[in-house]
Amino acid sequence: MSPSPTSGQNPKGPLTIAQIADLAGVSTATVSKVVNGRSDVGAATREQIEGLIRSHGYRRQRRPTKSAALIDVLFHELRGLYAIEILNGVQEVAREHRLGVVVSEMGGRHVPGHDWVEEVLARRPLGVISVFSGLETGQSDRLYSRDIPLVLLDPTGDPDPAAPSAGASNWNGGLAAARHLTGLGHRRIAVITGPDRMEAARARLDGFRSGLDMAGVPVDPALVRHGDFEIGTGRDLAFELLRLADPPTAIFACNDGTAVGVYHAAAKLGVRIPEDLSVVGFDDLPKAKWTVPPLTTVRQPLKEMGTAAARMIVSLAAGETLPQQRVELATELVVRDSTAPLRD
Repeated sequence: MSPSPTSGQNPKGPLTIAQIADLAGVSTATVSKVVNGRSDVGAATREQIEGLIRSHGYRRQRRPTKSAALIDVLFHELRGLYAIEILNGVQEVAREHRLGVVVSEMGGRHVPGHDWVEEVLARRPLGVISVFSGLETGQSDRLYSRDIPLVLLDPTGDPDPAAPSAGASNWNGGLAAARHLTGLGHRRIAVITGPDRMEAARARLDGFRSGLDMAGVPVDPALVRHGDFEIGTGRDLAFELLRLADPPTAIFACNDGTAVGVYHAAAKLGVRIPEDLSVVGFDDLPKAKWTVPPLTTVRQPLKEMGTAAARMIVSLAAGETLPQQRVELATELVVRDSTAPLRD
């Protein structure tokens, strides 16, 4: 009996379902289930088939299944105006192209579970936007093997180098905050950062430190606190800073939520803003202008970031080559009433 065309061979290029089945020693029906996102396949068999698809690619013999007119948006959590502003930008592009938007959230985690990937493969969306979260290599590979584009927005951890991304010029925003405060005469300037795993948080801190260095102001390690972008943590860390023997005269809070926490700590301790303490935030969420006093902050163009990511998905789904893999939108310092010159 003569061997099948692929038996004992290592074929070059993308494989058909029949070739994958032959190499894996399974039926074409089993391969079809994996290719189409069905969950009723054993884990070991699924991994073997996924490995062959990753290594060789997959060539359809019939007309490809049409993608659904959907954009999947994945958030680590759905809280506050950060997510709403980004979704407003995605929705703007979706309406323009008559697409629906599916929103998923991970309850505060930054890597989605296995079930999420299965659901996306079953939906076959036009593409996926991952916001302030990351996918494991195997998860992104499964999307790529089905020709589902992935775009990262405000990526965390070590971003997938193969995935396009959209974000803000966080380094320049941190620099602008430092220049503004040093320009007002402040020298004891504290900073409350975001999570170390987040690329944007590291960039804001680096830009801030560069701004102090340019002004000849040394970075005092005692005035650096590592936060998590939450109001409660911002309050607790501000308590620590304001209770120092030589407290700061200004605080750069690396997001507006942290700045609100600083406001709460200052009020509790009887520290007046801006008479005794200048505060700069980052985001310029709508609530920033309604704080008392209105918050000086670095505007992050969240809606525009959502729009940029969605346009990248539409282009990739159409088979177009993106003009740039990384879209970085400008930040802008918005000066309000929470900062003032250093008092003598």
